[in-house]
Amino acid sequence: MQKVYGDTASGNCYKVKLLLEQLQLPYTWVAIDILKKESRTPEFLQKNPSGQIPLLEIEPGAYLPESNAILHYLADGSNFLPKDPLEHAQVLRWMFWEQYSHEPNVASARFIVRYLGNPPEHAQTLKRRIADGHLALQLMERHLERERYFAGGRYTIADISLYAYTHVAEEGGISLTPYPSIRRWLDAVRAQANHVGM
Repeated sequence: MQKVYGDTASGNCYKVKLLLEQLQLPYTWVAIDILKKESRTPEFLQKNPSGQIPLLEIEPGAYLPESNAILHYLADGSNFLPKDPLEHAQVLRWMFWEQYSHEPNVASARFIVRYLGNPPEHAQTLKRRIADGHLALQLMERHLERERYFAGGRYTIADISLYAYTHVAEEGGISLTPYPSIRRWLDAVRAQANHVGM
């Protein structure tokens, strides 16, 4: 049985949990508290030298880090990952963009507010993250004004990747009120079979 090392309140970890539930694959969840530096212990660093979660243990001694790499691995051969080369590449395009332009802003704003308690010394950083988070959401909104999902005309791991932090963006002070297409898409993701909340 596969094992996931993660924090259920982390969007990157939640992505993996959501896909596993939707694929109905058996797994064991091992809770890791990053604030207690449990991902920085010598034992954990032997599994993942970068000291990050989520981490998928495929079998004893075989580990795969990085949330979107894990999604791609788990979805291979399923309906969550298109077989058409261009549609497949579009899924990857959105997943790369999520880690480069979306997650560093939307997730970081949430981390400052939810995990750090919104301390005054992070006020300027939070302001920048919220502003850049809105730029990312504006791009998503424009896409979703034309398309129901992000790639291949159907629900894929690109949607799971982007849903994870978008649906909790308001926890970081990023309002979703200006984005009706995103809110419609969030409802469509929640309506998927075997959906589980964070």
